[in-house]
Amino acid sequence: MAHIHLPDGTFSIQWVITWWIIAFMILAFCLYWLKKVKKIDNKKITMASMLTAASFAIFQINIPLFGGVHMNLTPLIGIIAGPAIGGIIVFIVNILTAATGHGGWGLIGANMVVNMTEVMVAYSVYKWLGKMNLDTFSKAGIGTMLGLLLGNIAMILIILISGIQGVDQDIRTILYGLFLIAAVNMGMAIIESFITGYVVSYIKKVRPDMLGEVMPVGSRTK
Repeated sequence: MAHIHLPDGTFSIQWVITWWIIAFMILAFCLYWLKKVKKIDNKKITMASMLTAASFAIFQINIPLFGGVHMNLTPLIGIIAGPAIGGIIVFIVNILTAATGHGGWGLIGANMVVNMTEVMVAYSVYKWLGKMNLDTFSKAGIGTMLGLLLGNIAMILIILISGIQGVDQDIRTILYGLFLIAAVNMGMAIIESFITGYVVSYIKKVRPDMLGEVMPVGSRTK
């Protein structure tokens, strides 16, 4: 959902390098986790490939509101694949989207941080709500909303910290524009929350093992 659609040269070189370093650190940790802690098999690779394709495809559907908004399914990726595989997916998707003109190559690092925030928060909230007596739709929907909210906050903070080169607007004007973008994004987040809720509920019904959950035979899904 949240994505920095700015061209190369918007951030100074030191901030471009900084966000890339952080992105590589996240990616390195994800790879280490999958190699040493939670082994990845062919089934998970196939699932990751499908999620990558779905995320990139829906990213290309631009809804013409306030300059264009879109979904990228990062909360769904987090809930289904988990943070480690999710981190690799969002990195690949950001490379592909940069190649199609959605943001500069230098901003891939910053966008990786934004999208990883969405993945981590959605996954963590979904798992945490699993301890409560909530249905799957509600858990996934709430996780999606909070993930996208924190993703938009991360986007705003990254832009404010990095600064925008060649812009003479005062901080209040910049903040107004950023909050307007975030508000539009959160309007779209409501739709994405419903979509994610329905998708996760369906997966829970037919393939609970994809969510790391095993249900007793004959049990009813909430």
